[in-house]
Amino acid sequence: MTLSTPRRSDASAIFDGYASNPEVTLYLGWPRHRSLTDTEAFLNFSTEQWQHWPAGPYVIRLRSNGQIIGSTGFGFEASDQASTGYVLAKEVWGQGYATEALAAIVDAAPPIGLARLYALCHPEHRASWRVLEKCGFARESRWSKQIEFPNLEAGTLQDVLCYGLDLKKPGAG
Repeated sequence: MTLSTPRRSDASAIFDGYASNPEVTLYLGWPRHRSLTDTEAFLNFSTEQWQHWPAGPYVIRLRSNGQIIGSTGFGFEASDQASTGYVLAKEVWGQGYATEALAAIVDAAPPIGLARLYALCHPEHRASWRVLEKCGFARESRWSKQIEFPNLEAGTLQDVLCYGLDLKKPGAG
């Protein structure tokens, strides 16, 4: 598995591979893509993020053939704090790619100045909890916010779990 910056030419592979699949996108915080226009909007967003911050969204590719199997990345809130997450095509679920991709994101975080990463997870998405915990994230008990999961129940705020990871700043200790 490798991570790469999304390109305009990736639109069809992203749409067909995972972003339009109702089962894959069920527990995500962004709406399922209903057309290539939605995927192109994601690619525009990605370009803007990469222009403003030291990193942004990535697509996850198979090393063997370059096939796009999902995405991950950073959602910066400040220069030293970002959210992260991951989504994978159903055909590769259970093969360790989510853990591998998240571990790569964790490794990439300190060199770009991040001191903290966090991820939000629907309480019923146990597979995602396990991936976060394998990569060193801990559930934050003080979190009490709710968010919308638009593919689960649009317009309704729901409980969400927050997993955080404090990172060493570059050059520290």
